[in-house]
Parts: sequence; C-alpha cells; structure tokens
Amino acid sequence: MKRQIIDTIERYDSIIIHRHVRPDPDAYGSQLGLKMIIQDNYPEKRVFAAGDHDFSLDYLGCPDEVTPQLYEGALVIVTDTANTERIDGSHYFEGAELIKIDHHPDDDRYGTMRWVEPEASATSELIYRLFKEGEQSSGWKMSAEAARLLYAGIIGDTGRFLHPSAGPETFLAAAELVSYGFDRPALHNAMYEMDVPLLKLNGYILQNLHVEDGVGVVKITSETMDEFGVTASDTAKLVGVPGAVKGLIAWVFLIEEEDQIRLRFRSKGPVVNELARRFGGGGHKLAAGASAGNWGEAERAAQALRELCSN
Repeated sequence: MKRQIIDTIERYDSIIIHRHVRPDPDAYGSQLGLKMIIQDNYPEKRVFAAGDHDFSLDYLGCPDEVTPQLYEGALVIVTDTANTERIDGSHYFEGAELIKIDHHPDDDRYGTMRWVEPEASATSELIYRLFKEGEQSSGWKMSAEAARLLYAGIIGDTGRFLHPSAGPETFLAAAELVSYGFDRPALHNAMYEMDVPLLKLNGYILQNLHVEDGVGVVKITSETMDEFGVTASDTAKLVGVPGAVKGLIAWVFLIEEEDQIRLRFRSKGPVVNELARRFGGGGHKLAAGASAGNWGEAERAAQALRELCSN
C-alpha cells in the first residue's frame, strides 16, 4: 500500500491534504509533515494543507487557504480522520482521487485508496513509515522541519510515550526522527507551555469525577473551560487522567461545545466504539468519541456506558 500511495503522489502535480476538525498535534503533524515531505522531494508540485487553523498549534505551523478551484484534477489525501463527517473542509471529495491514511478503525471506508493501521500509535508514525518506503524506493529526503512535525504528532498521540499504543516501532521512529537535528527541547517546551492550563484543570477533573459501579463521568461546561483558560479541543488531552483511579473500568467526558456536547469514551476493558457509533461517532475499541445534541442526550450516553459495563 505504501508503494501505491507513493506512485499516486508522483502522478499528480497538485495535492491537497486534509485532516480532522478540532485538530491535535497528530492531525497537524501528519498533515503538515506529509506536505513538507512531498514539497521537499517534488519541488515542482503544488501541495496544500486544508482546514481551519487552531491557534493553540501555532508552534507547529498553519494550514493554507485552499479555494474550491484548486481541487480540479488534484489528488486529495486525508490524514488522521476516521469518518467523513470529521474531515475539516467541505471539498475533499471534489478531487480526482482520494486517499485515506489513518490509525483509527476503518469504520467509514471512504476514499479510492485506504491505508489504515489501528495498531499504529499515531498517523504521524504511519507518515514516517511512508517516508521510509519513499527513501528506499525513490530516494526521498527528510528535512529537520518535517521530522519535527512527525515527532510532535507521535508525542501528542502517545501522551509522551505513556500510552500502551507506543510500541517498539514507535520508539524506533521517534529515535530516528530525533536524529534529523531539530530543536527538540524547544518543541517540548512549546508543548508544555500549551499544557500549563490543562495541568490546573487536571485537579478539577479528579475532584469532579462522579463514579458509579466502576464507571466515571466528567462534566466540563463552557464556564469551566473559560475559568481555566482552555478550549474544548484542549480537554481531549486529559481524557486519560481518570485511568489512574482505582476500580474504574470505563469513563466518559461530557464536554460542552458551541453547538453540541462532545462525548469522549475511554475504557480498561469493555469495548466502547460500538457505543460511540450509536451516538454518531466511532473510534478505537477502548478509546472512542461521539457527540450529543444537548445535555439530556449526553446523560443518556453516560447511562448507556454504565449499562454496557454492568453486563
């Protein structure tokens, strides 16, 4: 599959790369890292990164302004996005071909070509594997900036290598990326500074975790986020915090956004992605997300998680 993707990239003069809404470091890392790898090795090609910018990720870069006209005859690649409804941008289907590169379960099998490996720690790790194939078959080179972006994506999605998804291939990829000589301390400092408000919110989460029969529920309102100076996207970085609570087998975050309640499920055993699909979402077996239209529906999702874990 990696060779097919490289062959396809080589055929197109114009390439547009999308990622998911409410981006995290892996979304930016995989999207912008792939863009830079293509530009570095095919300077004659036009390569664009689509999507709204999240200013908390300024330290990684910014997407481009992409007009609808640019999609005509272009190759479109979507990274780190399991479902079409989460793709940031409405013209991704108007290109000549569509490639999906992702590390979430392939529940929404969109695209003319798909490379999906749910066991991978991050989509940025997959992009690095793609680079290694290109290095061997086509003499690809990687810049320090591209390496920085992919490393940031891996750091972000593995929780600085603390998550179980970080396996031997992940550490090997990270070690090789570091060898390209980017300013690693500066990157870690930027990520830490972004996380300072979250460290304060961390205590609030543990204090306001409601546990019933081994299932935890955390409710974060817009007022709470304003108080701590964080966004709904920021709170995603703390979803794993309740995992340290003894006796907890699963939990859900109910996060108030402008037009919906974001549901983030986590589990130490019970499979939660099927539950997430009932609420229009999806994800990994032990880590999934969905959304609710109001607090009542969000509470029903929490109750559904309790019922799932009681069976």
